[in-house]
Amino acid sequence: MKSFIFTLLLMISTGSVFAAAPVAKIQSMLAKPAIMCGRFDQSKQLNGMKKPLLSNGRFCVVAAKGVLWRTLQPFPNSLRLTHNEIVHFQGERVAMRLDAKQEPTVRMINSVLFSLLSGDLAQLDTLFEVEGNIEANSWHVALKAREPALAKAIGAITLDGGAYVKNISIAEASGDRTNIVFSAIQTGESAILAEEAALF
Repeated sequence: MKSFIFTLLLMISTGSVFAAAPVAKIQSMLAKPAIMCGRFDQSKQLNGMKKPLLSNGRFCVVAAKGVLWRTLQPFPNSLRLTHNEIVHFQGERVAMRLDAKQEPTVRMINSVLFSLLSGDLAQLDTLFEVEGNIEANSWHVALKAREPALAKAIGAITLDGGAYVKNISIAEASGDRTNIVFSAIQTGESAILAEEAALF
């Protein structure tokens, strides 16, 4: 569960910055709205299984509050990630709560998340080896965890985008592969639904 949450955080913290070789240029290309929401379509290929597991839903990144990841299909559930905790909702019921004060992993996860959101490249660079390139109005970034424990949990991550991240691919050490496509991105107060704002 912890490695899943860490991977998820990296996937959904896509609205602000991912370090790359031409860091300044990519940062200038990325939009940095205070509120950003959109659709995600995820395909996870488990090692040894023929058919991928498919899911989709909505995500919201609210700069001052955190991240909300709402899976709508095949089973509705939501994750809310803030500075201090990770909360898993099933409907309106809290199914799991991880507190940063009691769980060191949560502190590390949230540290990475908010370094991404705030553009703290120094923090990101301490955890990942980064390679990237730019072509016209698009860019490509590859992240490889420096620490063996982190590499074992996450593996290698590649991202493609322009003003926003469009695709994320994760190759886990186990052989599992995840691909996420982001679309229908909206920004500003009108982007977030009332039921999503209520979860913050």
